[in-house]
Amino acid sequence: MEQPVADGLLRTNSSIARDIGLLLDRYGPFEEEPRLDAAHEIVFTILSQHTSDLNSSRAFKRLMERFGTLEAVAAADVSDIEEAITPGGLAKVKAPRIKEVLGMVLELNGGSLDLSFLRELPLNEAKAWLRQLPGIGPKSAGIILNFSLGMPAMAIDTHIYRVCKRMGIIGPKVSADRAHDLLEAAVEPDSVYQFHLAFITHGRQVCKAQRPRCPDCVVAADCPSRDQFQAEEEADAVVVTNPAPKRGKRARQTPHSPSPRQ
Repeated sequence: MEQPVADGLLRTNSSIARDIGLLLDRYGPFEEEPRLDAAHEIVFTILSQHTSDLNSSRAFKRLMERFGTLEAVAAADVSDIEEAITPGGLAKVKAPRIKEVLGMVLELNGGSLDLSFLRELPLNEAKAWLRQLPGIGPKSAGIILNFSLGMPAMAIDTHIYRVCKRMGIIGPKVSADRAHDLLEAAVEPDSVYQFHLAFITHGRQVCKAQRPRCPDCVVAADCPSRDQFQAEEEADAVVVTNPAPKRGKRARQTPHSPSPRQ
């Protein structure tokens, strides 16, 4: 049964499912690739914050080459962790966070970094368990649960958030944190993984932040932002075609004229 349009969700479940299908026809379907286990994914997620995929991958590789196991990382000095992850950026912030998070997992989980038990918990409880860890918010928890443990948790990144707002799936004032809950309830559990990859791919390739390519958009018919962006494109084209005439030479300044800095 479809949920009513309310509480920040502006589209019905069936219309969202239709958009997922259209995007999958264009970009997918996506194969579920093997990922890191949950504890390694936590560390990788911390390293990926505020940096590129390339830099975070380099930092993670160096970290594991240096220490071999996450247990060794947890026991290492912060300065040694910092040195290993320097290529990822923000090492002074991320190194103590990684050590703190691993130490907290060991403390909460009886000295083990095996987080496979989260699969047995209800989704909300699994998310709450992860979110008690420093630096693990809704997006990070969604990535760990979805990609490492195969649970239907939403991970809303900047591309997905932008696309969903532009398409009128969520309201313009809905926060990214709130979007996780709204979309998780609206998308069928077995479609969450495909939703994530389809929408993030669409945001990167077509519905870009600066210049969305609306003529190439397979879901443009349902997009309330299309007319606005196309009007802006047409206005820009007019400006380029008919540039403003050059002005004459500037009049010489008199003692009574204001200076350019005034």
